[in-house]
Amino acid sequence: MTPPLLILRNITLCLGDTNLLSGAELIVSKRDRICLVGRNGSGKSTLLKIAAGKVDADDGERYVEPGATLRYLPQEPNLTGYETTRAYVEGELAPGDDPHRAQYLLEQLGLTGEENPLALSGGEARRCAIARTLTSEPDILFLDEPTNHLDLPAIEWLENELKNSRSALVLVSHDRRFLENLSRKTVWLNMGVTQQIEKSFTAFEPWRDKWFEQEELNRNKLDRKIASELHWLNRGVTARRKRNQGRLRALNALRAERRNQKAFIGDVKLTTTEGNRAGKLVIETSSIGKTYDGAPIVRDLSIRIQRGDRIGIVGPNGAGKTTLLNLLTGALTPDEGSVRLGPTLQMVLLD
Repeated sequence: MTPPLLILRNITLCLGDTNLLSGAELIVSKRDRICLVGRNGSGKSTLLKIAAGKVDADDGERYVEPGATLRYLPQEPNLTGYETTRAYVEGELAPGDDPHRAQYLLEQLGLTGEENPLALSGGEARRCAIARTLTSEPDILFLDEPTNHLDLPAIEWLENELKNSRSALVLVSHDRRFLENLSRKTVWLNMGVTQQIEKSFTAFEPWRDKWFEQEELNRNKLDRKIASELHWLNRGVTARRKRNQGRLRALNALRAERRNQKAFIGDVKLTTTEGNRAGKLVIETSSIGKTYDGAPIVRDLSIRIQRGDRIGIVGPNGAGKTTLLNLLTGALTPDEGSVRLGPTLQMVLLD
């Protein structure tokens, strides 16, 4: 068995009065494929940053094998200070790295290398950051939400690139298919503590659900035991007998154990409340068009959207999906044509 490349033991971190991490652990060995999962806000990105050496823990042990190389892809890359995308990507090159790989990665991801980093769309900035991270093949790659803002061809390319990589991978992602296809181990961060199963993300949810069921059974068993002891206490026993003193101490210990237990958080269920029902028409456009810098983004689009329709807008990064959505909702005025919104329309936008 090869020695681990990285070990985190008993990692703790507090944010204000909140114990975000309280004994979290992570072990990464050569060629590992680990997905780090947990609820939003559970501390996955923070633990990833601690593992990558970007954030210091309040307490705990972090060991990295001498000479091991690490690369980290943040959720929100900072591209300021670079004149071109090529300069940004080449900024991560180390001595001995192939200088041509930066341009190769940019081209594979649909960039030329001459773009202004500050003028990139969200998807283009993400692709640029991925190219920077992959310019060399480190011992461990830490990837935080790598598929954010990527279109389907870019996700498929990245997945194939990572499958062929010799680096160990530690992934945080909300893309279930991406995790299922790449992971071989799953680390679950729950209430500040990690648990690991030697299986891919595909097996995680059934395992987690069984864990929740067992925790609930244990909790109910403890509640019944406390109720039984309280019944004994309420019969008016004397605390002067040594045997009764021991039983009272045991009851207090059970109460303390129950107080310290954290109830698990179940699945979120979203419901919508229906306001005043609008008319049948939602949006109608007539030959709308929009151009940026001489390039047509939307051209001669006529569409009628009615109540109950479900429409998906798809296309590569930079194709104009957000621009089209803004045109349809009235947030942006078309250069030509017209947009008509339903007279009693109530609109909610989630960006």
